[in-house]
Amino acid sequence: MNETNHSRVTEFVLLGLSSSQKLQPFLFLIFSMLYLAILLGNFLIILTVTSDPCLHTPMYFLLANLSLIDICVASFATPKMIADFLVERKTISFEACLAQIFFVHLFAGGEMVLLVSMAYDRYIAICKPLHYTTIMSWRVCITLVLIPWCVGFIHTTSQLAFTVNLPFCGPNQVDSFFCDLPLVTKLACTDTYVISLLIVADSGLLSLSSFLLLVVSYSVILITVRSHSSASTAKARSTLTAHITVVILFFGPCIFIYVWPFRSYSVDKVLAVFYTIFTPILNPVIYTLRNKEMKAAMSKLKSRYLKSGQVSAVIRNVLFLETK
Repeated sequence: MNETNHSRVTEFVLLGLSSSQKLQPFLFLIFSMLYLAILLGNFLIILTVTSDPCLHTPMYFLLANLSLIDICVASFATPKMIADFLVERKTISFEACLAQIFFVHLFAGGEMVLLVSMAYDRYIAICKPLHYTTIMSWRVCITLVLIPWCVGFIHTTSQLAFTVNLPFCGPNQVDSFFCDLPLVTKLACTDTYVISLLIVADSGLLSLSSFLLLVVSYSVILITVRSHSSASTAKARSTLTAHITVVILFFGPCIFIYVWPFRSYSVDKVLAVFYTIFTPILNPVIYTLRNKEMKAAMSKLKSRYLKSGQVSAVIRNVLFLETK
């Protein structure tokens, strides 16, 4: 027993997305391009919102913060996953594993509440348009951004408290590409049934409560939109479609992973990839393709920084320096 108590696990082995070595270079290329697209797309939204005075409104302020959290959600594990495609043995230290657990719940929990903040903004804009500028002051906007980070921090601290003191002295293989909390707790050298229930209850409470708030908010908004003429609410309907699409894409996998009791690890991997990779890459596409103001602002941004004369001058300077 003394030997067992002292043989503490110092690292975990991540089994990754696939055990096939032939697929590793292909997966490395695909996910490298997807991660680059996530960074470019979301940074483009942040740059567009901050550089165009016409977009200095509560809705776009919240959208820029959503892009920031999307970058964080995609970055807590994706760079490590991409690097692991190039090595045969995929390991992660115990401390780094706990860090991944901390950040995934911080960012994912924060994004859930931020989506509720965005729904509140749309509720005030559509249901109480005459009071919108009064209610949605910049103090309120900053509060609506700070609350998600505070809730995410409280959520991830409570989740980490279940794990940090667990004894890990034997199995150390995590059947995923990052340290997913339910999978890590099952490796502990003790009965984790109660802890697993608490983890599911904690994550389920945040996920379901946020989802129900969103359902109620958007139901009220849709009822309000339907009661008005289609001409005056065409823009609102377009914006609502984008918001609801993002909510479904984000909450679907999260609720399935942490609440649905009957699941297989292969399904978990697909869903984990979906909300860490595909949701952050789809959000910029959804919000820009259906938003005329964003497309107009991006066109102005393109014309400002990519004028043909400026590009030609840069090319000439580069060629001149090379010939010197």
